[in-house]
Amino acid sequence: MEQLLSALPHNPLVAFTILLMVTLILPPIFEKLRLPGLVGLLFAGVILGKDGLHLLDPHSESIKLLSDIGKIYLMFVAGLEIDMAEFRRTKDRSLGFGMMTFLIPLLAGILVSRLFNFSWNTSFLIGSLLASHTLLGYPIVQRLGVVKNQSVMVTIGATIFTDIAALLVLAICVSIHAGQFSAASLMFQLVALGLYAVAVLFGLDWGGREYFRRTGDEESNQFLFVLFAVFLVSVAAQIINVDKIVGAFLAGLAINDVLGNGPVKEKVEFLGSTLFIPFFFVGMGLLLDIPSFLTTMRFQFPLVIGIVGGLIGSKFGAALTAKTLYRYSWHEGLTMWSLSLPQVAATLAAALVAYQAKNTAGERLINEAVFNSVIVLMLVTSILGPVLTSKFAPKLPIPKTVKEDSQKSGTSLEEWLPQSHSAMPSSPFRLVIPIYNPHTQRDLIEMGALIARRKSGFIVPVSIATAHVHMDDPQLNNHLQQSQALLERALQISQEFDVQAQPTIRIDDDVAQGISRTAREKDANLIIMGWSQNTGLRARLFGTVIDTIFWSSHCPVAVMRLLDKPINLHRLLVPVRDISPAIVGIIRFAQLLANANEGSVTLLHVCDRKTSPEQIASFKEELMAVIEESGFQAKCKIKIIAHDDVGKVITRASTAFDLVILRSFRRRTAGGLAVSDLTTELLKKLTCSLVLFGEPRS
Repeated sequence: MEQLLSALPHNPLVAFTILLMVTLILPPIFEKLRLPGLVGLLFAGVILGKDGLHLLDPHSESIKLLSDIGKIYLMFVAGLEIDMAEFRRTKDRSLGFGMMTFLIPLLAGILVSRLFNFSWNTSFLIGSLLASHTLLGYPIVQRLGVVKNQSVMVTIGATIFTDIAALLVLAICVSIHAGQFSAASLMFQLVALGLYAVAVLFGLDWGGREYFRRTGDEESNQFLFVLFAVFLVSVAAQIINVDKIVGAFLAGLAINDVLGNGPVKEKVEFLGSTLFIPFFFVGMGLLLDIPSFLTTMRFQFPLVIGIVGGLIGSKFGAALTAKTLYRYSWHEGLTMWSLSLPQVAATLAAALVAYQAKNTAGERLINEAVFNSVIVLMLVTSILGPVLTSKFAPKLPIPKTVKEDSQKSGTSLEEWLPQSHSAMPSSPFRLVIPIYNPHTQRDLIEMGALIARRKSGFIVPVSIATAHVHMDDPQLNNHLQQSQALLERALQISQEFDVQAQPTIRIDDDVAQGISRTAREKDANLIIMGWSQNTGLRARLFGTVIDTIFWSSHCPVAVMRLLDKPINLHRLLVPVRDISPAIVGIIRFAQLLANANEGSVTLLHVCDRKTSPEQIASFKEELMAVIEESGFQAKCKIKIIAHDDVGKVITRASTAFDLVILRSFRRRTAGGLAVSDLTTELLKKLTCSLVLFGEPRS
């Protein structure tokens, strides 16, 4: 038994199983305690390592490999998540703030390090650890709808400069520590690094676009191409004597534009956040020496305070300088400070590289005291940063960018307006309605007819017959006969409402693609579908027909769960989180439906309790402008409620309405369409009729 237990830490399968268990269980527990999930992973590493249960050996080949992959993946995703489009829009100010929030903490770190008698090389390295930042507060500003605020965009864009500069300093410091420093070697290293960066940023971008263009929709091969590219670039970085995390970050920047927000990016990030990145944090915990950590906290506490305080103070100084230079408000300046505080991704990865870097004498680039101080820095800033962001960001003005974003994304808001108010050329409004369920057929045709009649358009009922190898196959003949019967019934219903119909039968291998292709061929303005709750194995693995149509369609899609006849749906509720082209499109759709049905629309906005009265008034004023610009005669009112539980407020409010219209996002994972957690919750709890509305490019 003792032999078995002693062999466990060295068994790769046992180690992998333990890592999976830890990743599954601990992060949710720590998040319920209002602590970052990564703190739980570090804690697990400590408990399972040499100072705990001895179940994992940090020096085993399997743990080293998984930790290295996680470190590479962490930096790759850090580069991948940077919004290059937003960076280009604010590149001048982003580079300006990036230099401030890099140089000021760098100088602070050097000063603190020299006060504690560290060498110049180590001092520069410690300064670079303070200079980067991780955008842990991004989900908060996204939820508040202030991502488009210029100060937030500038802070996000500055991440590119700070991370690249910090990694460059790391590469040089590691090279110097290894004893390879001279003027000639430094020049050679810089030239090699420059050529390498150019080759990665431009070569990988071009190669990725070519490969994706040639492979079309082969997502599996594209996913493998991305993984291959990341690790190839990381290996190439080591060849020129640069740490692999530098290559991984550059690969993320290079592939950023290639992937966009498509399904391959979803798969790449899912694999990293679910598997490899958690392994890296557990590996960090395994390297922590608890006696040494306690000794650092007891005898070298001034060093810990100096590094943590230096980071907090210098980041505040950088944000204050940017606020003054760019004439931002105090709330904007403080939000920039809070967003640039957290030190996680680049800081931890670089600290681990520096800690493991040894010279010929066996001396580490940074000692255990500094490494332990960086862990404390990560814990403090990963908690403090989001807390401060949630305090300052609600007071930012919500930017008014609907028209600009609409033009950039190609979303046509005018097509929902009444004909007399539309700037678009007069053309019939076309609705494609897939027919496959006789029980929901009448309600869908009736709903389409109401909208088409109001827009002076027509409907296209479409039935998909599954293709066979032989076109004279008896089973195909049966499918065609069934489709013909469904379409004849659809034509009868449309005639009852005096609306023109163009019934269509399509033979296709894939039902969802057949519907999307028909909509494109007919140049449809809208697809109306019935609700389907297919939860079988195939749906879980590959998604449903609805998922695929949401993802592939060129026009908006409205998926309807109707519990009453469409003509009886008079009171419409539209939850509004922010004001974007997609949300305005949903409001226009709701107004059109209410206008056709002589109903009313209520726009419900649930804001944070900390939202200022000025912000609420500004948001209400902009919503009123959206309503007034529509030209619809339908009654429309606005309701704003301050509450912490958005889902609870919407569920409670829905009891007084006939129909709720929710928004979906066109993001796809291996298991289908990825809607927000809030939308998923509402789909389960709402007891009235609902429409799940999705726009292309949303």
